[in-house]
Amino acid sequence: MLDVKQIMEIIPQRPPFLMIDRVEEYVPGESATAYKNVCINEWYFQGHFPGEPIMPGVLITEALAQTGAVAILSLEENKGKNALFGGIDKLRFKQKVVPGDVLKLEVKIIKCKGPIGVGEAVATVNGKVAVKGELTFALV
Repeated sequence: MLDVKQIMEIIPQRPPFLMIDRVEEYVPGESATAYKNVCINEWYFQGHFPGEPIMPGVLITEALAQTGAVAILSLEENKGKNALFGGIDKLRFKQKVVPGDVLKLEVKIIKCKGPIGVGEAVATVNGKVAVKGELTFALV
């Protein structure tokens, strides 16, 4: 298990844009499972939406990307690099994510050729799919 400090040793994101709280397990270059505790105090709930706070889909997608970045950037040869979005495919939003939810983020690297790769990403709440799709990344 990795805590926030250990996560920040692998990926470059920092608060308030660090979107994962802990990593339960990871296999360098292959997969990662992380969690985000969705709290009403998050900065984005001030305007998204007053009276009905919903975690923005783009931030759930970013949390998935950061989870995938833990998997790919934990490889020794990728230390000090960054993983940028190269594309988002087949992404579907299945349910709302709201304060109090614990978002489980799972990414499996399914393709990797040179500096480009694809991760199969799934975010769930209480075992129900909230977001699912494929994320393409480019190592820089």
